[in-house]
Amino acid sequence: MSIIETEATLHEAHRDNHTHRDVNGGWLRPAVFGAMDGLVSNLALMTGVAGGAVSQQVIVITGLAGLAAGAFSMAAGEYTSVASQRELVQAELDVERRELRKHPVDEMEELAALYAARGVEPRLAREVAMQLSRDPEQALEIHAREELGIDPDDLPSPTVAAVSSFGSFALGALVPVLPYLLGATALWPAVLCALIGLFACGALVSRVTARGWWFSGLRQLALGGAAAALTYGVGALVGAAV
Repeated sequence: MSIIETEATLHEAHRDNHTHRDVNGGWLRPAVFGAMDGLVSNLALMTGVAGGAVSQQVIVITGLAGLAAGAFSMAAGEYTSVASQRELVQAELDVERRELRKHPVDEMEELAALYAARGVEPRLAREVAMQLSRDPEQALEIHAREELGIDPDDLPSPTVAAVSSFGSFALGALVPVLPYLLGATALWPAVLCALIGLFACGALVSRVTARGWWFSGLRQLALGGAAAALTYGVGALVGAAV
């Protein structure tokens, strides 16, 4: 009894500790990329314009225009990209579905060969393939996973990707504009808020990666700061020239 209880406890401990984060969701990549891009691109855009010694009104209009244009562009690009990806996957699934209907035996043998190549005893591999091939939809799912490396039931959503990208970009791009909207008259509060936002975003990203929060935060801070400094320099040179 003690052995059984110990084994049961080990199984439960393994089940509770052996969990994985979602790495296939259609929202994470566009959301993270959108927030970072919104912060960096709008900060760089505003500092570049500010380097040309323009008025505060021009900087604010530039920031708001950059927010709107970037958010819509990101959303449209993500929707088109993910929708095209889904259409390609669906086309390949249709090809596999036709092959399963026209050549079921050949497809079953192909599946058995895949399992055998992975070390399963050939006769057992054929028996498993036969059982899995009895249900056409299950067979399609297995072939899609084994041959195409995709899960037909877990394809990314174009709408989710577009909405996530739009919202995250707009939120990120709003950070450097916000100090001006709240009454700031100098550039440094906008830069400070944006750099803090970049560090915070980098630190948050570390929660779904293997990097430390400080490393991820400082990396984003350095990249965003470099982009802002370079565009400010370009704006100052152009402003002086014209």
